[in-house]
Amino acid sequence: MKFGLFDHVDKSDRAFATQLDERLQFVQQADDAGFYCYHVAEHHASPLNMVPVPGAYLGAVARLTKRIHMGPLVYLLPLYSPLRLAEEICMLDHMSKGRLEVGIGRGVSPFELAYHKVDHSKSRQIFIDAYKCLNAALTNEQFTYEGEYYNYKDVPMPLRPLQQPTPAYWYGSSNTEGSTWAGENGMHFASNGPSAKAKENIDAFKAALAKRGGPAFPKAEFSGGCAIGISRQVIVADTDELAREIARPAVAHLHSNLTYLLRVHANNDFVKRLNIPGTADLEKNIEMGTLICGSPETVIKGIRAQEKELRINYMINYMFFGTMTLPQALRSLHLFRSEVMPEFGY
Repeated sequence: MKFGLFDHVDKSDRAFATQLDERLQFVQQADDAGFYCYHVAEHHASPLNMVPVPGAYLGAVARLTKRIHMGPLVYLLPLYSPLRLAEEICMLDHMSKGRLEVGIGRGVSPFELAYHKVDHSKSRQIFIDAYKCLNAALTNEQFTYEGEYYNYKDVPMPLRPLQQPTPAYWYGSSNTEGSTWAGENGMHFASNGPSAKAKENIDAFKAALAKRGGPAFPKAEFSGGCAIGISRQVIVADTDELAREIARPAVAHLHSNLTYLLRVHANNDFVKRLNIPGTADLEKNIEMGTLICGSPETVIKGIRAQEKELRINYMINYMFFGTMTLPQALRSLHLFRSEVMPEFGY
């Protein structure tokens, strides 16, 4: 089992410049602790994500860290020019000295896509076309591409990725259709949500990956050459009671940020057909498996249970969110490093 970090960088009650300083300090400590990768979300027009241009933020991360891998989970491909994004990826790969991991996706929110004039009903087709075009740009010194949504002819690519032929691709999915596509294309993978639903997605990914014959970008550090992960909110404190005291307002704040656009569009017919994702209830989050919090002993037990149930080799910890202060997040990180990680071979 390897451990990574996930982050929305959701809006807190601190000044944004202060919040950025705190996050970078936290990531530097995670780098020293031996976490595998720092995965950053991309969302738009929402307090859920205050770094909607993940490449700019990750440029700072790249220069302040030495070992930890990094990358978006995910770049929302329908919102990009594939040529411009290919150039950004090349820059970040060199700035990080080959530590970039490229997560890709189509965008889960129809409202965020609509703000960018992208039709949600066509977003999967646009995403697939964008992925094929991006890959052509990254793997050729001059590329031509003709697709339904993207067309380029004889474009020179003097910028090349440091990792050849490209950095590894990752896909995060909360449904079996996307999970199957990721397996068919040999990507590294992460799911989220309640454990029962996450297991369906992981099983769909594994079946498609096995049919394909293995990952397109094997990584020897993961069993089977492929990262198969789950994203979980994780808070460690000296006691179960203290961990819950920290987690309760943090989970509620994060959920409020998560559902912000649903409230903005409350009268939209699409919203009326949706179930609001997740819950602000602490106990329900623990019961569903989306939150693991407590003393080191409790957290070890929770991770072991999910490792066994989901048959994963990678856990992506969301450890700094909502109302958590920097001292609380750093204490949680310290306990995870000193008490939890050694139980998993670190």
